[in-house]
Amino acid sequence: MTPLHYSFTLAFILGLSGLAFHRKHLLSALLCLEAMMLSLYVATALWSVQMNSDTFSSAPMMLLAFSACEASAGLALLVATSRTHGTDHLKALNLLQC
Repeated sequence: MTPLHYSFTLAFILGLSGLAFHRKHLLSALLCLEAMMLSLYVATALWSVQMNSDTFSSAPMMLLAFSACEASAGLALLVATSRTHGTDHLKALNLLQC
């Protein structure tokens, strides 16, 4: 495994562990999701460059577009929950109180 592969694999694992273990604020969960998506973007971009594939070269751009849509939806949910509940703590969000 090259150091480049190791670095984006480690970035994905750190984002996943941050999402799994540090679930206090919604904003930190969204940042961990963005770190995971960014490491996947780097992985697919490097994979398409290494394979010299012209047909797969649009996949990293589509992943980046989906990541931007996910970020905007997450920030909209963050604003909505902070307006309705007054906080972004994940423990304050109860699905049964809709």
